Amino acid sequence: MRIAIVGATGFVGAKLLAEAISRGHQVTAITRSPEKLPRDPHITAITADVNDVPTLIEAFRGQEAVVHSYAPARKDSIEARIAQQRRATTSIIAALRGAGVRRILAVGGAGTSEIAPGVKLMDSYLFPKAYEGGAKSTAVIKDLLKAEPDLDWIFLSPPHALEPGKRTGKYRLGRDNLIFEEATGRSHISVDDYAVAMIDELENPRHSRERFTVGT
Repeated sequence: MRIAIVGATGFVGAKLLAEAISRGHQVTAITRSPEKLPRDPHITAITADVNDVPTLIEAFRGQEAVVHSYAPARKDSIEARIAQQRRATTSIIAALRGAGVRRILAVGGAGTSEIAPGVKLMDSYLFPKAYEGGAKSTAVIKDLLKAEPDLDWIFLSPPHALEPGKRTGKYRLGRDNLIFEEATGRSHISVDDYAVAMIDELENPRHSRERFTVGT
Protein backbone atom coordinates (compact mmCIF):
# COMPACT_ATOMS: atom_id res chain seq x y z
CA MET A 1 0.00 0.00 0.00
CA ARG A 2 0.96 3.66 -0.32
CA ILE A 3 0.73 5.36 3.06
CA ALA A 4 2.02 8.48 4.80
CA ILE A 5 3.16 8.53 8.41
CA VAL A 6 3.17 11.87 10.23
CA GLY A 7 5.74 11.83 13.00
CA ALA A 8 7.67 8.95 11.46
CA THR A 9 10.76 9.33 13.68
CA GLY A 10 8.98 9.50 17.04
CA PHE A 11 8.78 6.84 19.76
CA VAL A 12 5.74 5.19 18.16
CA GLY A 13 6.11 6.52 14.62
CA ALA A 14 9.53 4.94 14.11
CA LYS A 15 8.13 1.50 15.01
CA LEU A 16 5.13 2.01 12.75
CA LEU A 17 7.50 2.91 9.93
CA ALA A 18 9.68 -0.14 10.54
CA GLU A 19 6.68 -2.48 10.64
CA ALA A 20 5.15 -0.99 7.49
CA ILE A 21 8.30 -1.19 5.37
CA SER A 22 9.02 -4.72 6.64
CA ARG A 23 5.76 -5.73 4.95
CA GLY A 24 6.64 -4.03 1.69
CA HIS A 25 4.48 -0.91 1.97
CA GLN A 26 5.62 2.32 0.32
CA VAL A 27 5.80 4.93 3.06
CA THR A 28 6.01 8.70 2.79
CA ALA A 29 7.71 9.54 6.08
CA ILE A 30 6.90 13.05 7.29
CA THR A 31 9.25 14.39 9.95
CA ARG A 32 11.26 17.41 11.01
CA SER A 33 14.28 15.11 11.53
CA PRO A 34 14.85 13.24 8.25
CA GLU A 35 18.40 12.36 9.33
CA LYS A 36 16.84 9.87 11.78
CA LEU A 37 15.16 7.88 9.00
CA PRO A 38 16.69 4.59 7.83
CA ARG A 39 17.88 4.33 4.25
CA ASP A 40 15.35 2.13 2.50
CA PRO A 41 13.85 2.12 -1.00
CA HIS A 42 10.38 1.83 0.55
CA ILE A 43 10.74 5.24 2.25
CA THR A 44 10.19 8.67 0.73
CA ALA A 45 11.32 11.32 3.20
CA ILE A 46 9.44 14.60 3.49
CA THR A 47 10.83 17.29 5.77
CA ALA A 48 7.87 19.28 7.05
CA ASP A 49 6.32 20.93 10.06
CA VAL A 50 3.00 19.36 10.97
CA ASN A 51 1.28 22.73 10.66
CA ASP A 52 2.45 23.25 7.06
CA VAL A 53 -0.83 22.33 5.33
CA PRO A 54 0.30 22.90 1.69
CA THR A 55 3.29 20.58 2.14
CA LEU A 56 1.11 17.98 3.87
CA ILE A 57 -1.40 18.11 1.01
CA GLU A 58 1.34 17.30 -1.50
CA ALA A 59 2.68 14.53 0.75
CA PHE A 60 -0.78 13.01 1.21
CA ARG A 61 -1.80 13.18 -2.44
CA GLY A 62 -2.17 9.68 -3.91
CA GLN A 63 -1.89 7.93 -0.54
CA GLU A 64 -4.30 5.17 0.43
CA ALA A 65 -4.14 6.11 4.12
CA VAL A 66 -2.42 8.47 6.54
CA VAL A 67 -1.11 7.43 9.96
CA HIS A 68 -1.17 10.21 12.56
CA SER A 69 1.56 9.63 15.14
CA TYR A 70 2.46 13.25 15.91
CA ALA A 71 2.86 14.13 19.58
CA PRO A 72 3.85 17.46 21.15
CA ALA A 73 7.05 17.71 23.17
CA ARG A 74 6.71 16.31 26.68
CA LYS A 75 8.65 19.21 28.19
CA ASP A 76 5.85 21.67 27.36
CA SER A 77 2.98 22.53 29.69
CA ILE A 78 -0.31 20.65 29.59
CA GLU A 79 -2.05 23.65 28.07
CA ALA A 80 0.64 24.05 25.40
CA ARG A 81 0.52 20.36 24.50
CA ILE A 82 -3.26 20.45 24.12
CA ALA A 83 -3.07 23.56 21.93
CA GLN A 84 -0.26 22.10 19.80
CA GLN A 85 -2.10 18.83 19.26
CA ARG A 86 -5.26 20.68 18.33
CA ARG A 87 -3.39 22.75 15.72
CA ALA A 88 -1.53 19.74 14.38
CA THR A 89 -4.57 17.49 14.06
CA THR A 90 -6.59 20.31 12.49
CA SER A 91 -3.78 20.75 9.94
CA ILE A 92 -3.68 17.02 9.19
CA ILE A 93 -7.46 16.94 8.66
CA ALA A 94 -7.30 19.97 6.36
CA ALA A 95 -4.53 18.29 4.36
CA LEU A 96 -6.54 15.07 4.09
CA ARG A 97 -9.39 17.07 2.59
CA GLY A 98 -7.06 18.94 0.26
CA ALA A 99 -5.44 15.72 -0.96
CA GLY A 100 -8.71 13.82 -1.30
CA VAL A 101 -7.72 11.11 1.21
CA ARG A 102 -10.43 9.74 3.52
CA ARG A 103 -8.67 7.12 5.64
CA ILE A 104 -6.67 8.03 8.74
CA LEU A 105 -5.30 5.80 11.50
CA ALA A 106 -4.43 7.73 14.66
CA VAL A 107 -2.14 6.76 17.51
CA GLY A 108 -4.30 7.19 20.59
CA GLY A 109 -3.65 7.34 24.31
CA ALA A 110 -4.69 5.15 27.21
CA GLY A 111 -6.09 7.98 29.31
CA THR A 112 -9.60 7.91 27.83
CA SER A 113 -9.91 4.11 28.14
CA GLU A 114 -12.19 2.91 30.93
CA ILE A 115 -11.15 0.87 33.98
CA ALA A 116 -14.75 0.61 35.19
CA PRO A 117 -18.09 1.59 33.64
CA GLY A 118 -17.94 5.33 33.02
CA VAL A 119 -14.56 5.74 34.76
CA LYS A 120 -11.69 6.86 32.52
CA LEU A 121 -8.17 5.79 33.40
CA MET A 122 -6.98 9.42 33.45
CA ASP A 123 -9.64 10.26 36.05
CA SER A 124 -8.62 7.44 38.40
CA TYR A 125 -6.03 7.20 41.16
CA LEU A 126 -4.09 4.74 38.99
CA PHE A 127 -3.10 7.42 36.51
CA PRO A 128 0.23 9.18 37.14
CA LYS A 129 -0.04 12.97 37.24
CA ALA A 130 3.04 13.17 35.02
CA TYR A 131 1.07 11.62 32.15
CA GLU A 132 -1.77 14.16 32.27
CA GLY A 133 -0.40 16.28 29.43
CA GLY A 134 -0.11 13.33 27.09
CA ALA A 135 -3.55 11.99 27.97
CA LYS A 136 -5.38 15.28 27.56
CA SER A 137 -3.60 16.29 24.35
CA THR A 138 -4.11 12.87 22.75
CA ALA A 139 -7.82 12.92 23.64
CA VAL A 140 -8.11 15.98 21.39
CA ILE A 141 -7.35 13.79 18.35
CA LYS A 142 -10.34 11.54 18.95
CA ASP A 143 -12.69 14.49 19.51
CA LEU A 144 -11.59 16.20 16.29
CA LEU A 145 -11.89 13.03 14.21
CA LYS A 146 -15.37 12.28 15.56
CA ALA A 147 -16.48 15.68 14.27
CA GLU A 148 -15.49 14.78 10.68
CA PRO A 149 -18.38 12.87 9.04
CA ASP A 150 -16.52 12.23 5.79
CA LEU A 151 -13.39 10.63 7.23
CA ASP A 152 -12.87 6.91 7.70
CA TRP A 153 -10.86 7.04 10.94
CA ILE A 154 -9.68 4.83 13.77
CA PHE A 155 -8.06 5.79 17.06
CA LEU A 156 -5.97 2.97 18.54
CA SER A 157 -5.48 3.31 22.30
CA PRO A 158 -2.54 1.48 23.88
CA PRO A 159 -2.80 -0.12 27.33
CA HIS A 160 -1.60 1.65 30.48
CA ALA A 161 2.07 0.93 29.68
CA LEU A 162 3.41 1.30 26.13
CA GLU A 163 7.05 0.36 26.49
CA PRO A 164 10.17 -0.83 24.67
CA GLY A 165 10.28 -4.58 24.19
CA LYS A 166 10.34 -7.45 21.77
CA ARG A 167 8.07 -7.92 18.78
CA THR A 168 6.00 -11.05 19.43
CA GLY A 169 3.23 -10.39 16.91
CA LYS A 170 0.68 -11.32 19.57
CA TYR A 171 -1.91 -9.03 21.11
CA ARG A 172 -5.56 -8.80 22.19
CA LEU A 173 -8.07 -6.21 21.04
CA GLY A 174 -10.83 -4.48 22.97
CA ARG A 175 -13.08 -1.47 22.66
CA ASP A 176 -13.29 1.11 25.45
CA ASN A 177 -12.09 -0.99 28.38
CA LEU A 178 -8.41 -1.13 29.26
CA ILE A 179 -6.93 -4.58 28.64
CA PHE A 180 -5.17 -6.30 31.56
CA GLU A 181 -2.94 -9.35 31.35
CA GLU A 182 -4.65 -12.15 33.25
CA ALA A 183 -1.49 -13.73 34.66
CA THR A 184 0.10 -10.56 36.03
CA GLY A 185 -2.68 -7.98 36.23
CA ARG A 186 -0.56 -5.59 34.21
CA SER A 187 -1.90 -3.47 31.35
CA HIS A 188 0.94 -3.27 28.86
CA ILE A 189 2.30 -3.93 25.38
CA SER A 190 5.60 -3.35 23.62
CA VAL A 191 5.64 -0.48 21.15
CA ASP A 192 6.70 -3.04 18.53
CA ASP A 193 3.52 -5.10 19.05
CA TYR A 194 1.42 -1.94 19.12
CA ALA A 195 2.84 -1.23 15.66
CA VAL A 196 1.92 -4.75 14.55
CA ALA A 197 -1.69 -4.15 15.62
CA MET A 198 -1.85 -0.81 13.80
CA ILE A 199 -0.43 -2.14 10.53
CA ASP A 200 -2.68 -5.20 10.76
CA GLU A 201 -5.63 -2.80 10.92
CA LEU A 202 -4.21 -0.87 7.97
CA GLU A 203 -4.06 -4.03 5.87
CA ASN A 204 -7.25 -5.70 7.08
CA PRO A 205 -9.69 -3.05 8.38
CA ARG A 206 -11.96 -4.30 11.15
CA HIS A 207 -12.91 -0.93 12.61
CA SER A 208 -14.27 2.29 11.17
CA ARG A 209 -14.99 5.62 12.84
CA GLU A 210 -14.26 4.27 16.29
CA ARG A 211 -11.70 3.90 19.03
CA PHE A 212 -10.42 0.49 19.97
CA THR A 213 -7.62 -0.68 22.20
CA VAL A 214 -4.86 -3.26 22.31
CA GLY A 215 -2.91 -5.13 24.98
CA THR A 216 -1.13 -8.39 25.72
